[in-house]
Amino acid sequence: LLDLWVKQRLNGAKTALRDCARPIMADQTEFDYVIIGAGSAGCVLASKLSASGEFEVLLLEAGPPDRNLMIHIPAGVYSAYRNPSINWNYFSAAEPSLNKRAVWTPRGRVLGGSSSINSMVYMRGHPDNYDGWAEDFDLPAWRFENCLPYFRAGEASDRGADAWRGDSGPLQVTKSHHQSPLIDAFLEAGDETGQGRSDDLNGYKPEGLSRLDATIGNGQRCSAAVAHLKPARGRQNLTVLTGAAVRDVKITGNRADKVSYTHRGGPRTVQVRREIILSGGAINSPQILLRSGIGPEDHLQDAGIKTQVKLAGVGRNLQDHPTMVLQFKSRKSFEMHRLNNPLKKLGVGLEWLSRRKGIATSHIWEAGGLVRSHDNAARPDLQYHFGPTGFEEVGNSFRVTQGFSFHIDLLYPESAGRVELDPKNHFGKPMILFNYMAAAADMTGMMNGVKKARDITNSAAFKDLNGGETGPMAQARTDDEIKAVIADECATDYHPSCTCRMGYDDDAVVDEWGRVHGVEGLRVVDASIMPRVVGGNLNAPTQMIASRIADHIIGVAQLAPEQASYSFQETEIGNKTTHRMTG
Repeated sequence: LLDLWVKQRLNGAKTALRDCARPIMADQTEFDYVIIGAGSAGCVLASKLSASGEFEVLLLEAGPPDRNLMIHIPAGVYSAYRNPSINWNYFSAAEPSLNKRAVWTPRGRVLGGSSSINSMVYMRGHPDNYDGWAEDFDLPAWRFENCLPYFRAGEASDRGADAWRGDSGPLQVTKSHHQSPLIDAFLEAGDETGQGRSDDLNGYKPEGLSRLDATIGNGQRCSAAVAHLKPARGRQNLTVLTGAAVRDVKITGNRADKVSYTHRGGPRTVQVRREIILSGGAINSPQILLRSGIGPEDHLQDAGIKTQVKLAGVGRNLQDHPTMVLQFKSRKSFEMHRLNNPLKKLGVGLEWLSRRKGIATSHIWEAGGLVRSHDNAARPDLQYHFGPTGFEEVGNSFRVTQGFSFHIDLLYPESAGRVELDPKNHFGKPMILFNYMAAAADMTGMMNGVKKARDITNSAAFKDLNGGETGPMAQARTDDEIKAVIADECATDYHPSCTCRMGYDDDAVVDEWGRVHGVEGLRVVDASIMPRVVGGNLNAPTQMIASRIADHIIGVAQLAPEQASYSFQETEIGNKTTHRMTG
């Protein structure tokens, strides 16, 4: 086992060397495409744009290689995302409706980006989300029938291939497998409470309680770097440079043609023959645009930056899924509750190292659900992540407790925020304001989510398991008490988006293929271009978006539209269940 561990560390070192195997030696070095950010979108783009061998591609990542072992052990997720060496560690400004609290906002700063530190949940969002993009923002290319074939082609699901799922793509997707009476009770409660049950929230019935899918393959995290970048690393036309922090994009005439960045303590500039593609995510992509003089003229003037391209929407329209965490004691102890025992923890680690088996292959949030906060909701507007263990924070780490936990996400908040430059330090951390709970409807929706989660724990299925609620929300019973705790405790579920949104109105930043309005040779491809946040985790949709736009960039025909039926509860006709076709 020791030899195996040593080999893993050596392989990590070799990977690190490959990251700088083709260093940039001179400012006049040229590439066809420069991709900024090696996250969920950037890894997909790097793979697809370099696949033919025709184009020279440079991928710049500010963070280090993904050789930290905790990245790859699914149960190591809490160690990974709290590691400051692979995390941007942002904080929001004082949130007005959250008692002026600054909300911690972790984002991946490592190969794979946030897909290397997230909780690995694979969720696409409701099919209506994409049809809504098409109808509400004049983006017909983004109807769900056009996105479905890319979702299917992108994944290798252990569920097997069908009208909804794919089984031969690069991204390994595994259905939750950890066995626990707590998960069984959670699923049973879906039927008992009328909140519903589904076999596949990414399939025919995108509503109810279900076991979740995770980006895990062979017992290991399958990040975007593992799925897309690793197979492409041997290509002579692909250069991956870590520790490369981009400063700005240079514009000559009406064309973006250079990228300025720092590497190994020195300034570098690279010339770009075809396109520069920003894939830094919903926080970093608008930050780089603003530093480049692309954005709202008033903000750029306040920051002392000359306006190159006036785009009022850059950094605006920040959307996220606010979350509340509820915790409960468990009357009975189960396997996951015993991980504090050093001998148990050692055994679990050795089993993973030797066989890629055991509880270390669990990403904790094995079950979840998409449900409606009220009877007249047009579609599920709440998401659960259910974990068969409790947690308590000890310093900068977590300790498991004998309990179970809920994350309750508000999927379609009315409140929106912004990302701006710090006027005193353009190259420091940006100023982020989510504006959580600014809309009264958002506070009501989150309050209803707390009540619906409690309905599950008070069901007959949990009769012999629920040992009582713990934590700050435990004593809150009235609406006002619940809302007060939400203001004290509400946080991010790590899904920032929409700050460079697609569209053609005055607030849009890019067109339907990610091309920045008003300048040639520059695109944004990541979650920031979503016109409205989808109802689920963002990793899978972001990879789908990148794959589609990569085909558009290199002139490959889009995959043919595919229609698949899904169950949809039409609230306006008396909760009757109907089936309709997408598209």
